[in-house]
Amino acid sequence: MHENQQSPLFRLSGVSKSYTMGEVVVDALKGVTLDIFSGELAVMLGASGSGKSTLLNIIGGLDVASRGEIFFHGKELTASTELELTSYRRHAVGFVFQFYNLIASLTALENVQLVTEIADDPMLPEEALGLVGLENRMNHFPSQLSGGEQQRVAIARAVAKRPEILLCDEPTGALDFQTGKLVLEVLEKVNRELQTTVILITHNAAIAGMADRVIRMRSGEVYEDHRNAQRRPPSELEW
Repeated sequence: MHENQQSPLFRLSGVSKSYTMGEVVVDALKGVTLDIFSGELAVMLGASGSGKSTLLNIIGGLDVASRGEIFFHGKELTASTELELTSYRRHAVGFVFQFYNLIASLTALENVQLVTEIADDPMLPEEALGLVGLENRMNHFPSQLSGGEQQRVAIARAVAKRPEILLCDEPTGALDFQTGKLVLEVLEKVNRELQTTVILITHNAAIAGMADRVIRMRSGEVYEDHRNAQRRPPSELEW
């Protein structure tokens, strides 16, 4: 992907986020400037407290920056109304979290249908579950699924509305090594087959090998941003 041949999907300029906790002001992000390009798989690395979750939540419209600007397709997200942000979250963004947030009383299929019923141009729920390799588990409840299967349902639910960008916050954090690799294979497949832009945040440096691009954060700042010469398949990653 040649950056001079396309304008970025996201352009972040001087993005800062401060919280007031009692009498103390905490700077979670300090002037982050970053471009994200369409179709790339970016891994954002950093220790707990480095600001990566805060940055992901701001990119996803779940939180707002204290200072700075974010543009999405050239439109300033930081100037959006609450209604515009809701529409952006609903249509453009898919979220995958460390904990799967499935509804226990609904089957895998019904959990995915929650999204497809309100999306503009959704996949069939069955198609989304097929994409993550769970065709045979559609009618199982979360309690009947392993952690890795539940995370794959969560991914199916996120991609079923065909979001332009998939934001993944420690998606393998609650999983063992082998199961985590299966989940990473699903995310790689979503990126490759659907051309969905994926940002995956993790504290696990080994995961960086599967990315087009690795963004390293500490103390609320980006201190390294580089492209891998080639992506490694998740099956080859070791940690």
